[in-house]
Amino acid sequence: MATTERTILLCQSFRAGGDPKGICHKQTDGFLQYIEEEIIDRGLDCLVTATGCLKQCEKGPVMVVMPENWWFRGVDSEEAIDAILDGVEDGEPAEDYLIA
Repeated sequence: MATTERTILLCQSFRAGGDPKGICHKQTDGFLQYIEEEIIDRGLDCLVTATGCLKQCEKGPVMVVMPENWWFRGVDSEEAIDAILDGVEDGEPAEDYLIA
């Protein structure tokens, strides 16, 4: 089985009971498809995954790039996603969205 160079996690707010809470799922409609299309267009070797709650609701929507362990906040637009993916390509996190 082949593995990818990176995994991109996008919080979708789901909790153990199955109900979405928080804001991530409300502000990321269509983002999974957009991220997937962007990584293909950019030739990045990434797996995109929707997750349960990442416990950062006050900073959401949240996106994580692994294995770098870069956590990003306020990922609520295509511009934010583009900046983060630009950073992935450059090997530097997008400072404007990075959770310190």
